[in-house]
Amino acid sequence: MADDTADADRSALTPAERAERRRRLARIFGDGPPTQTRDDLPEPGEREGVPDEWWRRQVPPHHG
Repeated sequence: MADDTADADRSALTPAERAERRRRLARIFGDGPPTQTRDDLPEPGEREGVPDEWWRRQVPPHHG
């Protein structure tokens, strides 16, 4: 029931009040997670379009 009143209170805020609330939350908790993480990036020295030979070397022996 407290959530219902909290939602009603938030909807009554003006745009300026909502912006201030977002700034305050960002100051306390940070801006949020990064949009891109290291595991999304290519390894250093890795290039697009790996040659077929590399893929052939990666096949396990039992799939020979």
